[in-house]
Amino acid sequence: MEHVLSPATLAELRRPRPYPAVSVLTPTHRRDPYNAQDQVRLRNVVAEAKRQLEADPAVSRERRADVARQLDQALSEVDLTHAEDGLAIFAASGEHQVWSLARSVPERVVLSDTFLTRNLVSAQTAERPFWVLSLAADRATLWNGGVDRVVEQRADGFPLTRRVENFDPERQERVGDLPSAFREERTRQFLRETDTAMSTVLREHPRPLYVTGPPAALALLDEVGSATKGAVHVPHGGLAHGTPESVWQAIRPVLETEARRDTDAVARALETARGRREFATGVDELWQSARDGRVRLLAVEENYRVTVSDAGDHLILAESADFESREDIVDEIVEQCLETGADVRFVPDGTLGEADGIAGVLRY
Repeated sequence: MEHVLSPATLAELRRPRPYPAVSVLTPTHRRDPYNAQDQVRLRNVVAEAKRQLEADPAVSRERRADVARQLDQALSEVDLTHAEDGLAIFAASGEHQVWSLARSVPERVVLSDTFLTRNLVSAQTAERPFWVLSLAADRATLWNGGVDRVVEQRADGFPLTRRVENFDPERQERVGDLPSAFREERTRQFLRETDTAMSTVLREHPRPLYVTGPPAALALLDEVGSATKGAVHVPHGGLAHGTPESVWQAIRPVLETEARRDTDAVARALETARGRREFATGVDELWQSARDGRVRLLAVEENYRVTVSDAGDHLILAESADFESREDIVDEIVEQCLETGADVRFVPDGTLGEADGIAGVLRY
């Protein structure tokens, strides 16, 4: 299942395809007892997608069989033992993808000439993904970070390793001569190579970067590198050879401090906007402002969801079962704001007070 949404991947997903490009969305659950019915629910929504294919006169028999095969293959690749909060299956002639999302999605099936990407974009933004680069004199490990964990990223040349004769990190830490390992020219070259590899990752998948390692390693990387100069330093040795849990425990306090600081900054920006009459709230007003490209900053509470229906020139609250209701209007607003260059921030529930879950700062 896919997790990392890069700009190039998003552009490829949005590429027009011969009709039908099928998008299947369903909420999933991480824990018992809620996840007990996920498999049945998933099979039912895939069956509904096949039913819609069968009933669509615009789909030829050959194309219908091909896309149905792709749906079956995608279904066989789903691993619900590692489920998050939502799942998206994309299927078209000759291709399929399965995406696991750290944000709930409405259950729906869409047949179009492009895949439905707004839930992926919103989930990626809410998750606030980041990279952690862990340094040692003989190894550089890259970790892919999300809401509540990190996992090792074995791609783009990582992990980088080198053979160091008579190198014993535990002994060096014990006797206090660790900095000497970072004065060697071969170590300098190794960290230059690490910086170059990290540059490639950041170019393809731009996101915040945290670098862990002994202070001597962090100082040397700053000296010889360029791509990592804007990274947040976390002085903590041993993590290049560590476990995901040890890395998460080291980085978690830094993330929590930054999250509190960011939330405070968003609250101040919204308060300032009120005084300047640049403040907007509610899905109806923000939906229109987002379509007009007027939103400069959008703040959304993490679990805010609302179902609406389109009354033409405005949105009205609706029940989920209503025909043509839009359960993912918040994700649609998020995606539209990102498309027009807005800064989108997800904040803890209750942060926005009377704004009732969603608020924004307007450009004009």
